[in-house]
Amino acid sequence: MANQTKKVGITETVLRDAHQSLIATRMTTESMLPVVEKLDQVGYHSLEAWGGATFDACLRFLNEDPWERLRKIKDKAKNTPLQMLFRGQNILGYRHYADDIVEYFVQKSVANGINIIRIFDALNDVRNLQTAINATKKEGGHVQAAISYTISPIHNIEYFVKLAKEYENCGADSICIKDMAGLLVPYEAERLVKELKKEVKVPIQLHTHYTSGVASMTYLKAIEAGVDVVDCALSPLALGTSQPATETIVKTLEGSEFDTGINLDALTDLADYFKPLREEYLSSGLLNTKVLGIDINTLKYQVPGGMLSNLVSQLKQQNAEDKFDDVLKEIPKVREDLGWIPLVTPTSQIVGTQAVLNVLMGERYKMITKETKGIVRGEYGKTPVEIKEDIVKKIIGDEERITCRPADNLKPEFEEMKGKMTEYLEQDEDVLSYALFDQVAVKFFEQRRAEKYKIDKDLVNMDEMTHPV
Repeated sequence: MANQTKKVGITETVLRDAHQSLIATRMTTESMLPVVEKLDQVGYHSLEAWGGATFDACLRFLNEDPWERLRKIKDKAKNTPLQMLFRGQNILGYRHYADDIVEYFVQKSVANGINIIRIFDALNDVRNLQTAINATKKEGGHVQAAISYTISPIHNIEYFVKLAKEYENCGADSICIKDMAGLLVPYEAERLVKELKKEVKVPIQLHTHYTSGVASMTYLKAIEAGVDVVDCALSPLALGTSQPATETIVKTLEGSEFDTGINLDALTDLADYFKPLREEYLSSGLLNTKVLGIDINTLKYQVPGGMLSNLVSQLKQQNAEDKFDDVLKEIPKVREDLGWIPLVTPTSQIVGTQAVLNVLMGERYKMITKETKGIVRGEYGKTPVEIKEDIVKKIIGDEERITCRPADNLKPEFEEMKGKMTEYLEQDEDVLSYALFDQVAVKFFEQRRAEKYKIDKDLVNMDEMTHPV
């Protein structure tokens, strides 16, 4: 009996994760808008166009309003769902926010054009996803709960299947295997997807990075095992630390039972748009050729590529590059001490820095960062396994630990935030921008006001010229 045809969906990441991974999220809205209508006509499952680091980068580096970016993209993408990445209780920032901020952020994201919200937590603590899940359901958005994929003695297929079932029970409309470091190898992907398809009823999506060089093969085995959607990037901004190339995956599946239904000629036209941009990024130095290569150490040490480069940088500053191998050996020990936490922002930075300190000081935990203490205290949530009592004692002594959901200790903060920035308020969303990135947002608000004032003054001068007193 012939296999039933199963169309595979493609989420296009060129407007978000592709440029976040390759050029530090510096693509401007102006560069995106001319091509959005064509992207919208391709027949993608979704366009990932917002969230992640785009919000921060718009305010901090591009002098852009991220909310205005979303509205402009939505105005041109009439048919394809828009997708964003959302860090659970951290939203798009770097700390836990009160529930009222999370709920209002979700409300405004959906109101401004987001259809699918991919929600994840660095520790895979389901409690840190629940408020965002409930808020997305309330607003009529699609909840995609994401598993932060990693490798450790306790992170096995059974662990991930159990987590996926919890997500489904919490209201997830689909589940994403989020392989942020490119650690998922082809046959393991096949086994994982097969088990997930047996145990959960909602669609399964796979996200990975090409860092270790196996991503396209991983996609193929996952697709054969029944995965529903994969994340890809148009070729000019694919590969390296980005995703597999959209055109390659589409062509590979063409004419098979998994045919995406996407026209390759349409993708070629789109790639032609991004090729000159790629050359601009290369010539300006925004696109460093180092991120385009394959880093097999990612698989060898199970450490994300970006984390490896951070370690090298930290050791260079201390004139201790010869300690690199020692630090790599120390990382899994610190991970184990901290409850085998996955290595993704912010936990990768926390583990990496602590490992460097342990090696440089010649004694483990002689110097301890406040973030390491925060993990042990429970400020980030519940670790995958309990931290051993002797480690707890060594790192925080007799300090009290948080056992509840961390955000349960946070009072509503929306009204307080609004009170602090009322003078800059031009739209309700501005309060959220301030709540996440206070001083960065204020700098943007001041620049926006200065530009507006200049325009208004020019209009006044023109009016005086037209109607002399």
